[in-house]
Amino acid sequence: MYDIKKAAVIGSGVMGGAIAAHLANAGIKVVLLDIIPNKLSDEEKEKGLTLDCEQVRNRIVMKAKERIEHKKSMMLYTKSSTHLIQYGNLEDDLDLLKEVDWVIEVIIEDINIKESLYKKVSPYIKEDALLSSNTSGISINEMSEVLPEKLKERFFGTHFFNPVRFMKLIEMIPSKYTNREALDYMTEFCENKLGKGVVIAKDTPGFIANRIGAVSTMIGIQKMNEFEMNFEEVDALTGTVIGRPKTGTFRLYDMVGIDTIVKLASYLKSHTSDEHEKGILTLPDYFNEIVEKGLIGDKAKQGFYKKIKKPKRETLTLDTSTFEYRPKKNVGFDLLSEVKKGKSLEKKLNTAVYSEDKAGEFVWNVVKESLLFVGKLIPEVADDVKAIDDAMKWGYNWEIGPFELWDMIGVNKSVGKMKAEGEKIPEFVAELLESGKEKFYEDKEFKLQNKKISPAMLLNKGNVVLKSDVGSLIDLEDDVAGFVLHSPNNTVNDEVIDSVYNALDEVKKNYKGMVFASSGNNFCVGANLQFVLNNAMEKKWGMLEKTVKDFQDMNMAIKYFDKPIVAAPFGMTLGGGAEITLHSSKVRAFAETYMGLVEIGVGILPAGGGTKELYLKLTENISDNKTIDLSPFIQKAFDLITTGKVSGSAPDAKQLGLLQNTDAIAMNKDYQLFKAKKDVLELADTFMPKNLHRQYRVGGEGAFTLLKYMAYQMCEGKFISEYDKHVVNKIAYVISGGEVMDNSFVSEQYLLDLELEAFMSLVGEKKTQERMEYMIKTGKTLRN
Repeated sequence: MYDIKKAAVIGSGVMGGAIAAHLANAGIKVVLLDIIPNKLSDEEKEKGLTLDCEQVRNRIVMKAKERIEHKKSMMLYTKSSTHLIQYGNLEDDLDLLKEVDWVIEVIIEDINIKESLYKKVSPYIKEDALLSSNTSGISINEMSEVLPEKLKERFFGTHFFNPVRFMKLIEMIPSKYTNREALDYMTEFCENKLGKGVVIAKDTPGFIANRIGAVSTMIGIQKMNEFEMNFEEVDALTGTVIGRPKTGTFRLYDMVGIDTIVKLASYLKSHTSDEHEKGILTLPDYFNEIVEKGLIGDKAKQGFYKKIKKPKRETLTLDTSTFEYRPKKNVGFDLLSEVKKGKSLEKKLNTAVYSEDKAGEFVWNVVKESLLFVGKLIPEVADDVKAIDDAMKWGYNWEIGPFELWDMIGVNKSVGKMKAEGEKIPEFVAELLESGKEKFYEDKEFKLQNKKISPAMLLNKGNVVLKSDVGSLIDLEDDVAGFVLHSPNNTVNDEVIDSVYNALDEVKKNYKGMVFASSGNNFCVGANLQFVLNNAMEKKWGMLEKTVKDFQDMNMAIKYFDKPIVAAPFGMTLGGGAEITLHSSKVRAFAETYMGLVEIGVGILPAGGGTKELYLKLTENISDNKTIDLSPFIQKAFDLITTGKVSGSAPDAKQLGLLQNTDAIAMNKDYQLFKAKKDVLELADTFMPKNLHRQYRVGGEGAFTLLKYMAYQMCEGKFISEYDKHVVNKIAYVISGGEVMDNSFVSEQYLLDLELEAFMSLVGEKKTQERMEYMIKTGKTLRN
């Protein structure tokens, strides 16, 4: 019944513009509308414009266009998506609403203004179109009352989180009238098309994430006063120690905006009848004074913390007794050292929560109060624990949700301690324990038929066929296997190479193909740089050469494997990670994939086949035709490698040429492996291995001379250093095919040999070793 091809966003502020941009990211045509100004600006007056001029009438919405298309904007995957966004106003362009399948209202949080808008636009919304409000707390039921009867069932809340592109959570809030079919369709659409995680929330103040997020952090403030702690200590104990972001409490407030926190606390306080909750939401008086003084956080460049550059770079902390800044204090709790010893979050949590020193008592009290509060919210805000846990992980970047945390510290054990301290246990939790259960999450049989498959799930619950310390082969069923890389920091070393070969042998015998996946926060950040540097400094040239040659051979084995291998990159896919991806039969990339051949940053070139393969990918369809000039393709490969260009997204990687037009993108990482498996099965039916003996045309000495001249000009113009020029010339030599005649045909192995030769010559240079050492120490590039 529902089919969203085109949408309209009403309200072009920060959230409205970002929602419109993300709809464009998903390939959805979108109309962005806003009000018309009621008076001229000084600039418009000088130009002699009137309120009737289109330029004036669209002024507000065109400001949004500027923000969306700004070169530093990160709202769009690629700038080319801007053509999908149409701009207009709420007087002249209301007829455009008749063409759309979904209208999203993103205007000021004032119910009277929202209701007035709904009355205005309702006649223009077609009979099968959906309407939603991106409110962060106003009652959906109350707003729905002003709608025509037939539209009420197609109205609901869709609470996006900011920044829209990067935050996974959408809280979907149905009203008492919302049609179940509409809700199910939107859930599927937002997950698959927009790449979001959908949580069904009830129509309560603050819904799920903001209510729990506000109260949980404000409990920390309350306990800070009880335990006589400072801001630094609270932040150290309310961050990663309890599975929340490293910002802790006050640094988080600086990022969100202290004025926003004050408004949120006030709103929630006025909408709850629970006196205990009201007490938690009553902020110390200094919060209002902070707002009055404009010390509202990062947007004012000063809040609870302030960074300064002179006389030295340091972070200062606000003293709320004087409202002056003092040097940031070090936190010296022994508990923090003990927590770091834990190898799992579960062990770290139990160490922190059950420690009996001052820091441990503080952590216990913060966690206890938070769990008791959240335990009372079922079924008030949601019907199940998973909705709450997902909301906090996706909306507030908590590593685990509150009920997952409760399981980790032991529900029985923690409740026993709470009772001993005279606490009243929430009815929902008491009933769980009375039923004989000891966990909120019972271990259930893992089923691969579920479309949501993560590498962590595969490693923990999947059918492991081969296992090593760095990589495992998992049976994905339907005759497809999945190799999951889980080496330290997701780097490539000799053990990884052996593990991949073992996986390929198994797949060759028993499977139709393989998905190349990875666990951790990134797909693969390349070679183990410390290993390379250590061997170079110890002059173990044979060891280094063998490792690089083995990595080249592994990638060639992937490329010429007689069954399809689909890479599933995400996050940082750099250096060796990009090389693995380039050599795969097909790529199913997560939309947020940052891919690039970045070796230039440490004074080397991509030598695992990356230099060769990027050039071959760019010339694959034209290198046999001598009438086509290779120069533009050589130039493109040269630029990508010598600048270390990293894509801003998977669509951007396609535009750069790092991914092919035949490669696919998954908007939602939860579905990436499922879709990659489908890709393997689709390829397997008609798969034809590539021709290992094919010859490729190269530019030869003419192209090399041109590229060298370009490097010379860049060096003379002070754009690169003398040593940069030296490295760039090595790259130019490989890309052009070395000392061969123009338009010569060469084998892949010939180009791989050039890569290896160039790599070995550069890695022995002192300045390259200095660059590697600097990168390892600082994470930054050195231009020596």
